[in-house]
Amino acid sequence: MQTSNDPPYPILWLRSLAFWVVFPVSIVITATLLMLAFPVSFDRRWALLQVWTRFILWWLKVTCKLDHAIQGHEHITSGPGIVFSKHQSTWETIALQQIFPPQVWVAKRELMWLPFFGWGLALMKCIHIKRGSGKAAVKQLVDQGRARLGEGKWIVIFPEGTRVAAGEKGRYRIGGAVLAEQTGYPILPVAHNAGEYWPRRCFIKRPGTIQVRIGKPISADGKTAQQILEEASGWIEDCMKEITTLK
Repeated sequence: MQTSNDPPYPILWLRSLAFWVVFPVSIVITATLLMLAFPVSFDRRWALLQVWTRFILWWLKVTCKLDHAIQGHEHITSGPGIVFSKHQSTWETIALQQIFPPQVWVAKRELMWLPFFGWGLALMKCIHIKRGSGKAAVKQLVDQGRARLGEGKWIVIFPEGTRVAAGEKGRYRIGGAVLAEQTGYPILPVAHNAGEYWPRRCFIKRPGTIQVRIGKPISADGKTAQQILEEASGWIEDCMKEITTLK
């Protein structure tokens, strides 16, 4: 997805190589430290993770000249909520940890078995669900999500389920909306165009500024899960039309 404004390909390749040399090593080191920190509180493990995310975003800016800008930060409420984020890239799995307060993610149960990355997820109280189990997966999400929200933690959900290419729209799944309906916690929709700079399954990272938009909290009061889902997904996709640079 190289454009005429990008540096020559060899420079892009070398910058990306510099990033990739450090990135996987940093995951192994951080996951190992998290495992060693197992006896301490979640808040202290979260503080350790914040050091890693800040470093990676800094390293991405230094090596690949890729930064980000946020609009709507004032919409983040003082109490916990449910984040509905567009999912285009690995970037948002890192950046959302800096943007929102202490949080847990919803992830496939099989990810827990991945060396280092999956172990780190498990140590950070990830909500693990069995993919493809339909109503059972939604029940797992609601039961675990209610408990995490009750502990004061935010919940991050990628309602499309998997990464989609820049300019595309996935099928929004209803589980997160059911969680909002049954718990009463608001949803904060998040749109971004990270996939234009850090595409899925792509070695090259383009320079630029990723645009992040955070919407006003969507109340669940008096709404069905389907109405909540349509409101959240509609806001995200409308916003994507505004911030995408793909024509």
